[in-house]
Amino acid sequence: MSRYLPYCPDQAELLPASVRDVLGLEHLCFFVHGVVERLDLSRFYASYGEEGGQLYHPSLMLKVWLYAYALGITSARRLEQRIREDLAFRYLAGGAHPDYWALNAFRKRHPVAINDCFTQVLELGCGMGMRQLGTVAVDATRIKASASPDKIVLEKRQQRARLRRKVRHWQQACDAEDNNEGAGTQLGISAEAVAEIQVPAHLEPLEKPGKRSTTDPDARFLRARQGFVLGYSAQIAVSQDHLIVAQRVMQRGNDNASLVPMVELIMSTCGKPPERVVADSGFYTNQNADMLEQRGIEAYVPDSCLARELNLGHPAVEFTHPHPRLRQMRERMRTPEGRGMYALRKSIVEPVFGVLKEQRGMRAFRMRGLTRVGTEFALAATAYNVTRMYRHH
Repeated sequence: MSRYLPYCPDQAELLPASVRDVLGLEHLCFFVHGVVERLDLSRFYASYGEEGGQLYHPSLMLKVWLYAYALGITSARRLEQRIREDLAFRYLAGGAHPDYWALNAFRKRHPVAINDCFTQVLELGCGMGMRQLGTVAVDATRIKASASPDKIVLEKRQQRARLRRKVRHWQQACDAEDNNEGAGTQLGISAEAVAEIQVPAHLEPLEKPGKRSTTDPDARFLRARQGFVLGYSAQIAVSQDHLIVAQRVMQRGNDNASLVPMVELIMSTCGKPPERVVADSGFYTNQNADMLEQRGIEAYVPDSCLARELNLGHPAVEFTHPHPRLRQMRERMRTPEGRGMYALRKSIVEPVFGVLKEQRGMRAFRMRGLTRVGTEFALAATAYNVTRMYRHH
């Protein structure tokens, strides 16, 4: 009698009668299936007309994409391959085999519906006892665009080149019309025509030429720790139980005008404002502190000098006549509670970016254009929340 188990890769049936016999009842794919089945997908249905060929069900496409982003799969071609080879993906697809074109078209077609799913998943998390808005941390990171930094154009340089060509053509026309000694200095046109020429009161100052990618015109060169990155700024607000309660993608590299809009986004997605907001020094302005105080939200956002003091221990520069909000914020942040809140920010929001970028493949976007990368980030944020709910249930 052989001590080895029977082995025959050419047998007729390789799969069990039930997928749960292999994956187990607590597998993530079954949780994703249950979450999507509880969502209202009417926005997906409304985008399709009555005419045309048969389509893959929106529930199928949403399930495989959420599970893919939960595993760090962001490529439609790779997802097509995994649906054919992976048992969990085959279960979520119901035995269907959508190709990469259909998968990518679904991701491009439904930006509003996918963002609506993000809000609905938050509501499900609230029903599970999550989404606590006592303390919310706000932060931003730079994500590389699907574009080459070498294929760029300088906007101002193009505008100036066009202006120089117009001036040169105008001078040549003047020289051709007047063959006298003062050609080019005296116009052979009437005074009425001269009066119709609109001359600006002042000349615009020369600006630094703006760079724009030819492959993704919406991408911008943003300052990051490793230098300038051609991409987008992704912003999130994270609750104390590490659930993303607000997310968006911006083109702006400066974050100081984003704090109040992020708080308003939290209110729109969760239905109520947070009690406390913690953010880094890049989000601080006196106006932001004023507006949050008017909304009854306690803010813990240091200015850049105070952040250096809190992080490195170097005393901050004290201004002779500081703004009242600046003085109030510095007094609050220097208390033991303020120092504790600022230290808590790192443990709330920064691990979320670490998971998204290191484990979920969000160091670079796959699609191009502000709307499409926003949809892609919404999928990643929704998948992250689903996995947090999966560990919590």
